Amino acid sequence: MLQGLAENSVIVGLLAALAYRSGALDRNGCLAAAFLGLLILEFGGVYPFLALLVFVILGVMATKYRFHDKSKLGIAQHNRGVRSWGNVLGNGLGALIFILFEYVSRRDVFWAASFAAIATANGDTLASELGKVFGRRPRLITNLQPVKAGTNGGITLAGELFALAGSAAIAIFALPLTGNKMLMLLAVVAGGFIGVNLDSLIGATLENRGITDNNSTNFLASFLGGLTGAVVYYLLMPSG
Repeated sequence: MLQGLAENSVIVGLLAALAYRSGALDRNGCLAAAFLGLLILEFGGVYPFLALLVFVILGVMATKYRFHDKSKLGIAQHNRGVRSWGNVLGNGLGALIFILFEYVSRRDVFWAASFAAIATANGDTLASELGKVFGRRPRLITNLQPVKAGTNGGITLAGELFALAGSAAIAIFALPLTGNKMLMLLAVVAGGFIGVNLDSLIGATLENRGITDNNSTNFLASFLGGLTGAVVYYLLMPSG
């Protein structure tokens, strides 16, 4: 067990160092990512860890894509896209909570919640970063009135499609962990997609009023997206 922990620590440490060297995370972000990643790897195993790793990679790529153009429009990620510990926990803590529930209960419904939480984070990042580039005529999610690109709560058709694709990309990693593969796929994609739109709704209401910030909005959305995935799985789960 100690040997496995040591090996996992080395793997997570190397990946955190790579994230720092690539400019994806600052030092505090790397420490938070290493801590979070190690816990997820220890209690959840390789599949949720790989899902989280894919989220990080896709998030970095989406953030850096046409970053100069986004900067000129004033809609680029602040600090040149380098994220810190608050962003790491905001996007990953919800998944860890559900993974701990799965570790104790050994019930697939918590796998659905865990991966739906990661799917929410991934879908939201792709929808936000790529929706700004490819989206046209953004509208506020609460009243569908036109808003400027980058406005909290603004949605576009392109952003919604990226949210769906980002959720599906994470759902794939949940399939080896269950016998109810189609149900798991549906639950994770639905949870992630709804979670992304809840993120927009929270952004348009609570965040715009200063009640939440970006990190707490991300946590609430990923947690609620995870709960949605769990509810979908539980309600459609075959009886017996």
